Amino acid sequence: MAQYTPAATLTPDSTLTRRPGHPNRRLFAPAPAYRAKPTGPDESRAVALGLVLLGLMLISGCTAAPLRQEPLPAALAADARLPGIVGGRYWGDERPAALEDWLALPEATLRERYGGIMGRPHNYLVISGGGGDGAYGAGLLTGWTDTGTRPEFQIVTGISTGALIAPFAFLGPGYDPVLREVYTQFSTDDLMEPRGPLEIVRGDAVSSTRPLRRKIAEYLNKDVLAKIAAEGRKGRSLLVGTTNLDAGRPVVWDITRLAASDAPNAPALIHDVILASASIPGVFPPVLIKVEVDGQGYDELHVDGGVTAQLFFSPAGADWKRIAERLDARGKPRLYVIRNAKLRPPWQSVKRRLVPIMSRSIDTLIRTQSIGNLAELYIVAQEQGLEYRLAYIPQSFYGVAKEPFDKDHMNKLFQLGRERALANQAWLTLDEVD
Repeated sequence: MAQYTPAATLTPDSTLTRRPGHPNRRLFAPAPAYRAKPTGPDESRAVALGLVLLGLMLISGCTAAPLRQEPLPAALAADARLPGIVGGRYWGDERPAALEDWLALPEATLRERYGGIMGRPHNYLVISGGGGDGAYGAGLLTGWTDTGTRPEFQIVTGISTGALIAPFAFLGPGYDPVLREVYTQFSTDDLMEPRGPLEIVRGDAVSSTRPLRRKIAEYLNKDVLAKIAAEGRKGRSLLVGTTNLDAGRPVVWDITRLAASDAPNAPALIHDVILASASIPGVFPPVLIKVEVDGQGYDELHVDGGVTAQLFFSPAGADWKRIAERLDARGKPRLYVIRNAKLRPPWQSVKRRLVPIMSRSIDTLIRTQSIGNLAELYIVAQEQGLEYRLAYIPQSFYGVAKEPFDKDHMNKLFQLGRERALANQAWLTLDEVD
């Protein structure tokens, strides 16, 4: 069995049980409605998804997408393994079966495995999805660096655009120039390739992510992955979320463990995982992840982690009071959450037509889901004795993205994030949320 760590192990290779849901709590009061233009990538994503759904209805029964060669059967899901890699992932909605064993490890073993994070304050960073609006979180991190108060994070998690930010946030301020470049210098044409009508009709998405995958491989090269692995050996964790579309469930990938595995397929797998985390269904193609059972190869279909959660922190049911005690965390651990979006949608007069109704509904669903995720994290923080700090795009920002990755729009958001961090206005407690 793979070695368990509280935030970074336990494979999703066993029969799974659903985590009981948290009670609903209303944490954010509704704001008065006002008229404004739709903003942000959630709206762009909703429009794209609406068009995809419309197209599917129009062409249904006429054409078919390419078939998968070796889909993993449900009966073998519990036995699926990553080729050449032990562990490295776990279901995001299941309590780890090995948690109690981990908590019972001798102190000497803990110090050997986690010496780099023991006996010091603990800070955890959660980065949400948001497409091009990830520029806000990237700018916030660089401005935070310049204040001289940005801590080292023992755990960093990311979903979708958060998965693109997370590796560089994890490695620290030395990679701020990379965040600036990625979120201020590239536009839609640099990151995605439109497909022709026949490709769309016969394929699995309206665009290709080949350019984005090349960028991921370029920035997460061999040297960068070696640094991530080295930090993982100190006990730190870099985690990325995807959605296993076959199972319809979230999967958390331990990038630190994958990078440290020395498996020849690990770099390509890491690139695939991060790409999958950002692959909006229908807009971008899903990513096939190779697995094996008794030497036989199969594939799993993974898409945007935002399908199942806009953000995540830790394994379900983890007892962070005991974990912090066992890791000799000094003081009260602090949970920082970056939501790369506004908390409330702007007012929009929706036309009584199919695509506007569908796109607005999907956009609302995404935003409502994110509020639920934030509420869940707040409840976890309250129950587990963590300080909760939230950052999000303020309602006062009225910028409009003209395309999925609008460079001008992203530059404005990047600068806004920097300015709010420099002015000590970025991080809010719950009673300060507007």
